[in-house]
Amino acid sequence: MVLPTWFCDRLRHGPPLLLDGATGTELERRGVATPPPLWSAAALLDHPDVVARIHADYVAAGADILVANTFRTGPRALRCAGIDTRGPELNRLAVTLAREAAANARHRPVLVAASVAPVEDCYQPEHAPDEPTLAREHDRLIQWLAPASPDLIWIETIGTIREARAATAAARAAGFPFVISLVLRETGALLSGEPLHAAVAAIEPQEPLAIGLNCIPPGGLSALLPRLRATTRRPLVAYAHINNARPIPGWRSTEHLTPARYAAIASGWVDLGARIVGGCCGTTPSHIAALRKRWGRPGRDQS
Repeated sequence: MVLPTWFCDRLRHGPPLLLDGATGTELERRGVATPPPLWSAAALLDHPDVVARIHADYVAAGADILVANTFRTGPRALRCAGIDTRGPELNRLAVTLAREAAANARHRPVLVAASVAPVEDCYQPEHAPDEPTLAREHDRLIQWLAPASPDLIWIETIGTIREARAATAAARAAGFPFVISLVLRETGALLSGEPLHAAVAAIEPQEPLAIGLNCIPPGGLSALLPRLRATTRRPLVAYAHINNARPIPGWRSTEHLTPARYAAIASGWVDLGARIVGGCCGTTPSHIAALRKRWGRPGRDQS
């Protein structure tokens, strides 16, 4: 699968590519419950219209990349909910909702990525299965996603090396371009305690488009992004977790930021080498609009 020239060019120079913001916390902010085991994916069953509006609002805010609501549409989550037979259907629906919103962007292209999350809990890496099991789970999700034809696979919030290997191998084997983003402790290690440099060394042979950090406080991301830069020459990705009620595991702090303040901090990530910037949990279309205001509207001549 070949990505458009404008996207590849923007990975190297010019204003950064703008990722969208949160889906799960945005659903909650709009009054849609996200209960386990499906979390944000539950909205595909009962409130696909709200998912569609969230995507449309991120397009209006200026996002270049929409991440489809597939964070919890993997085999294990659907199996726990007793609806694993609906895997192909729900993954297609999630990508279609994002694709329809992207198609309504005025005078500019917007890419659609399919989110791939950890098989188990994002913040409890000790619960991640063994690598053969992870490989089977990620392979099956990619098989479900393939007919929906997302532009790229967005592997995110990965906290163990074995899951990083399994998810990236599945995406590459299916021929998808992909990005992978890791979640770190305050110390700079993965949530599993494994060293960042070892994770990057495990990922690099799979040839990711970019490697990033997500789901950590903005100040922490600013502090840790140089460590990621030191391990790879690939384009970097940065999107932070804000306005959470308590710190995530591995952190002592959390941050509550207005859109303007978030955009100011995110500008520093670009200075540190980030080529794709957006928002994780707690961010809203207003945060993405603030980022777009800082970097200006994308050109109309992208093709």
